[in-house]
Amino acid sequence: MKNLNILVVVILTFTASMVYSQDRVKLLTYNILNYPNFSSTKNVKYQQIFAEAKPDIVAVQEILSQYGVNLFLSDVLGISFKAATFFDGPDTDNALFYKDSLLTLLSANIITNTPRYITRYVLQHNFTQDILIIYVAHFKAGDTPSDENTREQEVARLRIYTDQLSAGTNFIVVGDFNLYRATEPAYIRLLDQTNPGYFLDPVNRYGNWHASSNFSDVHTQSTRTFQLADGGSTGGLDDRFDFILVSQSLKIPGGVDYVPGTYWAYGNDGQHFNQQIVNPPYPISEQIAFALHDVSDHLPVVAEFDFGVVNDVENTLDPVLLTFHLSQNYPNPFNPNTLISYTIPHTLNGNSQFVSLVIYDLLGNEITRLVNEEKHPGSYTVEFKASYLPSGVYIYRLTTPDYASAKKMSLIK
Repeated sequence: MKNLNILVVVILTFTASMVYSQDRVKLLTYNILNYPNFSSTKNVKYQQIFAEAKPDIVAVQEILSQYGVNLFLSDVLGISFKAATFFDGPDTDNALFYKDSLLTLLSANIITNTPRYITRYVLQHNFTQDILIIYVAHFKAGDTPSDENTREQEVARLRIYTDQLSAGTNFIVVGDFNLYRATEPAYIRLLDQTNPGYFLDPVNRYGNWHASSNFSDVHTQSTRTFQLADGGSTGGLDDRFDFILVSQSLKIPGGVDYVPGTYWAYGNDGQHFNQQIVNPPYPISEQIAFALHDVSDHLPVVAEFDFGVVNDVENTLDPVLLTFHLSQNYPNPFNPNTLISYTIPHTLNGNSQFVSLVIYDLLGNEITRLVNEEKHPGSYTVEFKASYLPSGVYIYRLTTPDYASAKKMSLIK
């Protein structure tokens, strides 16, 4: 009996560690300079960079086609990654790749924009079920007042969408922002906390980033001081063009957390102001320095995030304290997919109850049942896929034996 008790303790301890374990995920964003141009000579060097960096999510800018996406996946990242839906826009495009052993793509769509689309991806962690929304952007290049105004308009367009997100939503924006200083209207609007969809800069480095040695450690462009055949910019490292910005929720313990100190302009040691990245010393290795120099005029930016974080409140939370709640779907309006989140509380009759989540048209006709089963107390998110439905307003209704709630949502095609 004593040995059996020990076995039970071991099993319970292991189970608890499975429930409360954290999983660290590394994200890398990279302007890959009109890929797949010159890919025959660059792919091996890209392989070296990614083998060293070991990202789990890769966001890229300046990819030119679906062919480029397929080639980058097969010849650079390999079979451990999967490509998200690609959107071929009016200029160079963005793409996202992720390890499907860790993450599932719930949805992908675009925010139409000029000169380039902003792309939006919703990823869910396979084990913790935490959701992270990633916006990938490549804002207008140039240093004229007109260029700055265009960048501000692009950010304003993005904020229309992020300001609709509910409190506690985990979201980030990454990419090549082409910003020269923290006083630019676009950067100010990204961080403006007047409305809830604002971003935070993990490194808190405010000032005139352009051509200032005070910011040499966050500069990402240019890796070169002379022209290469691919036509990338020159001038040495003197601009902070590439960013990862995070939502407030990612700085508050619980769920998904940004890991402080992991933000890095990859390959930059702060010793290469106005220099090419291949000048010694080499922060990683000589091989990686030359690979970074040769494949793009930008450096990647990396940051790490912990999924499945349980804070002190969550550790002690009694299910009785949960309240019934049906959230507004996101995005809304949507096309063609949207996410619906809800919370089921504890009841006096037991720890689970029968839950139904039903979609209706405005005439009251049932369209589909997204949920129709017993649920334990907790928070849940379900995806509604409406590609087969016409544009219009629909009702979604959540019911349990003790509660009921309904909301409207708009499908616009």
